[in-house]
Amino acid sequence: MTSAAVLGIDVGGTGIKAALTAVDGTVLASWREPTPIGDPSGERTRDVVVGLVTAAGAVSPPQAVGVVVPGVVDEDRGVCVHAVNLGWRDLAFPELLRPALDIPLAFGQDVRAGALAEAVSGAAAGMDGTIAFVPVGTGLASALVIDGVPFAGGGWAGEIGQRVLREGPYRGLRVEQVASAGGIARLAGAADAKTVAAAALRGESEAVRIWEAAVDALAEALAGITVVAAPTAIVVGGGLALAGELLFGPLEQGLRERLEVVRVPRVLPALHGDEAATVGAGILARRLVAA
Repeated sequence: MTSAAVLGIDVGGTGIKAALTAVDGTVLASWREPTPIGDPSGERTRDVVVGLVTAAGAVSPPQAVGVVVPGVVDEDRGVCVHAVNLGWRDLAFPELLRPALDIPLAFGQDVRAGALAEAVSGAAAGMDGTIAFVPVGTGLASALVIDGVPFAGGGWAGEIGQRVLREGPYRGLRVEQVASAGGIARLAGAADAKTVAAAALRGESEAVRIWEAAVDALAEALAGITVVAAPTAIVVGGGLALAGELLFGPLEQGLRERLEVVRVPRVLPALHGDEAATVGAGILARRLVAA
């Protein structure tokens, strides 16, 4: 039996991930369950989460649990304002959970939790100041961690993917539709962004055009974050980060071209991968225990 364990749970649009961790961050056990389909009340999702807490208790009773969900989340009110992939609107999910739990509960948003994970124990661990996290996957969002605390802005902060492009070949589209992994695949009519990246590496003109437009839109978004928040580092995660130098080389160059006077942050690949939100949820739980 290991004492002082905490449980982090990431409720995603298709799957729910959980990790039970010790004080030093060692993963004691992990679980993955499908997210209930068509659950606007959140009740079936609650049952899955409670079941994961019970399963964790059989390994080492957690002292606290952190639960993070996608979408627009107001942590101060404990409300998921809008989560498209879950079909939730103005759902006070913590209030569904608390009657079934006998341990402290931390509630948050998945991207901000991922940012916290990368700032505390990931690619930006040990860095001072503000850390930006930009997961580029099916969609595109961002989050800031300022001196160790995620910035929420009432739940609305970080929606960089929703900005409308005002110039260029994809004028009128949102950044997310051009610069996310999902957007790149759709524009190219490909199965995924990895396929487009491979074609761009081979020099296929259409793939190169789409890839360059995506990097350009992403660089513009990151420049916007930089001039406002002056991050020490921008950590890029999600599926697109797996493209490596094909992404990071031109992305850093594009950022430097846009920031001739402003301090240019380091641009780093994420360390935690698709576990970032789960790790962050565990950190939120750990902070409840330590408070």
